[in-house]
Amino acid sequence: MKFRAEIDVMPLKALLDPQGKAVTGSMKNIGLPEVQNVRIGKHITLELEAPSKDTATTKVDEACKKLLANQIMESYEFEIFESK
Repeated sequence: MKFRAEIDVMPLKALLDPQGKAVTGSMKNIGLPEVQNVRIGKHITLELEAPSKDTATTKVDEACKKLLANQIMESYEFEIFESK
């Protein structure tokens, strides 16, 4: 079966997010001072073959832990969808 994973990787809330801080500061300059606490991460989409959704979930979790997210500085969450 084919599956698609939608993965969001974000900096840990306890850590400073320099990109988010810069964007937050820029919001004031473009007339949007009410926008605050911007956090910038990455969104990853991938497709994989697996015999079941449970196996696909295990494989995506392994990919996140080993390559896609730096667990010292980032958290991740994902959803798995059956692909057609």
